[in-house]
Amino acid sequence: MSAPTDIADPEAVHEAFATVRDSFGPVDVLVNHASAGSWKGLMDTSVAELERAWAVNGRGAFVCSQEAVGDMLDGDGGTVIFTGATSAVRGRGGAVGFSAAKFAARGIAEDMARDLGPAGIHVAHVVIDGQILPADGPAPDRDRETYLDPDEVAESYWHLVEQDRSAWTLAFGRTTVLA
Repeated sequence: MSAPTDIADPEAVHEAFATVRDSFGPVDVLVNHASAGSWKGLMDTSVAELERAWAVNGRGAFVCSQEAVGDMLDGDGGTVIFTGATSAVRGRGGAVGFSAAKFAARGIAEDMARDLGPAGIHVAHVVIDGQILPADGPAPDRDRETYLDPDEVAESYWHLVEQDRSAWTLAFGRTTVLA
């Protein structure tokens, strides 16, 4: 079952979550993995390109998180994982839209972790540096070995879902201490 969605469209996100709930019940795991950004510097990036990056990485993750966390608060908690990049920690140069949007998503994740941890919701931000191998295989000009293995990434994420609350982590390996 899939629910293809334009994550930049809040109404489409709401409809997709309704489809997921109809098939599987309440959401207890969310991976905010969608990403967009122009690979251009300040003077070459249009406002539309910057807004698209924000709409997917920031606002899209925000809307998806609201949808999922509502279920988690009504249930037994859950896990929300944000896929980040080094650009979420420091700008890389030549990708102002991507860097700004990834900074925004990291800020949302850090705030959510502190706010929702006491309610039993684990929020993690994971920095992934590299392109994950697409389902349809490598790009014609790249070797398969230059990609990250999606199964290994999924395994790492699943570890975060199963992680004991005493060891919940957030952003860059820091342990979040919940009082």
